[in-house]
Amino acid sequence: MRELTLEYGLSAVGMFLLTLLIEWRLIPILRSHKAGQRILEIGPRWHKSKEGTPTMGGIGFILAGLICSVVYFAVRANQGRAQLEIPLAMTLSFAAANGLIGFIDDYFKLVKHQNEGLTWYQKLILQIAVAAAYVAVMGYTGAVSPIVELPFSGARIDFGWSFWIFAVVLLVGVVNGGNLTDGIDGLCSSVTVVIGGFFALVAFAWKDSSVGLLSAILLGGALGFLIFNFHPAKVFMGDTGSLFFGSLVIGGAFMIRAYLVGLILSGVFIFEMLSSFLQVIFFKLTKGKRLFKMAPFHHHLEKCGWNEYAIVAFFSACEILLSVAAWFVLDA
Repeated sequence: MRELTLEYGLSAVGMFLLTLLIEWRLIPILRSHKAGQRILEIGPRWHKSKEGTPTMGGIGFILAGLICSVVYFAVRANQGRAQLEIPLAMTLSFAAANGLIGFIDDYFKLVKHQNEGLTWYQKLILQIAVAAAYVAVMGYTGAVSPIVELPFSGARIDFGWSFWIFAVVLLVGVVNGGNLTDGIDGLCSSVTVVIGGFFALVAFAWKDSSVGLLSAILLGGALGFLIFNFHPAKVFMGDTGSLFFGSLVIGGAFMIRAYLVGLILSGVFIFEMLSSFLQVIFFKLTKGKRLFKMAPFHHHLEKCGWNEYAIVAFFSACEILLSVAAWFVLDA
C-alpha cells in the first residue's frame, strides 16, 4: 500500500504540475495564433463576452498525460510488468484517438472561422470507428467480456452480441456527453475532478496501479486545467479536451469491468446529452416548441437566471451523489 500511495502521489502531483506549466505556456501561444472560441448567436447573450477566449486548451493536459504515461510504462517495463498494463494502454489510446478527433474539429473551426468544424456525421462515424476498435481489442485480449456479473445478486449473464453493440453506444454516448457538458466555465473540469476522485478510491481499495494512473490523469489534469478554466475562463479545453476526458471517464469503467458503474458515474454527461437529444425530438414533434429554454440543460439553467458558479456547484454536487451511488453498486 505504501508503494501505491507513493506512486499515486507522484503521478497525481506530477500530472497537476505539468498541466499547470504546459497550460501557462500554451495559453499565450494559442492567443498569438488567434485560436479563439467563436460564440453562437443563438447562445446566451452574455456569452458574447467570451468571444476570442483561447480554445484547444485540452492540448495541455493531454501532453501532460502523455508524459506521465510514458514514465509509468517505462517503469513497468523495467519491472517486467508491461504486459499487465494492456487494458490501461488501450484505454489511454482510446482517449487519445478521441482527443485527436476533437483536435481536428477544433482546427477546422479555426480555419473556417465558424463554430462548426467537422460535420456531426463525420464526427459520429469517426467516434464509432474508434469505439468499435477499442471494444474489439479489449474483447480480443479478454479485458472485457459479454458475461456480466449483476450487482447485489451476483448472477452472471452472457449478453452475447448485444453487449458489444451496447458497449459502442455507451462509449460514443458518454464521449459526446462530456463534449456537451463543456459549455460554461469550469463545468466539465469540475465534474471530471469528482470522477477522478472516485477512481482514486477504487485504485486504493483494489490496490490497482493502472486505475491509479488513470485517476491521476483525470484528477491532476482536470484540477490543473481548472485553475485557468474557472470563471472567468482564461482558456477553454475545446473538443480536444472534452472528448479526451469523456473517453477516460467511460474507459475507466470498462477497465474495471463495471459497466453499470460507468452508466451511473457518467450520469451528468449522459443527462446533458439526453437533454439536447430530447430538445431536438420535442422541437420536431411539436413543430417549433421547446422542452427546455435552451439545451443542453446547463444553458436552460442559465436562461432561468442561474449564474455559472451556481451551475458548476449544482452539477458537481450531483456528480458527488452519483459517485456515492456508483461506489455502493461497485461494492455490492
